[in-house]
Amino acid sequence: MPRTVRALLRGLDRAALATALPADGGAWPYASLVLVAVDHDLSPILLISDLAEHTKAIQADARVSLLFDGTGGLDQPLTGPRVTAVGRAERTTDERLKARFLARHPDSSMYAGFKDFHFYRVAVERAHLVGGFGKIRWIDAAGLMAPAAAGLAEAEPGIVEHMNEDHSDAVQLYATKLLGLAGADWRMTGIDPEGIDLRRGGAVARLDFDQPLAAGNEARKVLVALVGKARAAV
Repeated sequence: MPRTVRALLRGLDRAALATALPADGGAWPYASLVLVAVDHDLSPILLISDLAEHTKAIQADARVSLLFDGTGGLDQPLTGPRVTAVGRAERTTDERLKARFLARHPDSSMYAGFKDFHFYRVAVERAHLVGGFGKIRWIDAAGLMAPAAAGLAEAEPGIVEHMNEDHSDAVQLYATKLLGLAGADWRMTGIDPEGIDLRRGGAVARLDFDQPLAAGNEARKVLVALVGKARAAV
């Protein structure tokens, strides 16, 4: 189940953010839509404006919840998976986190530099998974722990750029032959120990590895093997 949670968080590019609005007579729950990227350690990354209600709420109380809804397209949505990640949001100036978010959401670069926009990292303390009827459980931070691959986070920007600039045909094979997706011009936006993230316009996709990477220098071998697998599928 922890891997199901991680795959769901990594596979979606938006979530419902719930905060507690500061108000006389007690805080009111407030939910809003946010774009999200997820770091290698499963920490959600947000880019939000100081003028937004949810930002004002975070400044008063850092506790937040993020609902990741994986039920889209199902005839019976309540049979599908969804995860609520609970944690604390804190402003970050980490350039690597900024770059990972902007790679996931390239259009956000148009306003990411505005003075009233800032990046936030959510330290997840636990998550509530509803995998369908009767498939419900809480998972603590230790249980959610994502596999680590030494050096991969630092190498990620170079890997992504190399694949998009020099091996765009391989990225296209990942999308069309391994994931069965339509359309051209798919691009890689990220790689973490458990898989790669793809984007084409407003559509995102996730290709999970059979086995997690143990180190960043394993990435090339795995990506080449996926090309071979895709070509065999042709």
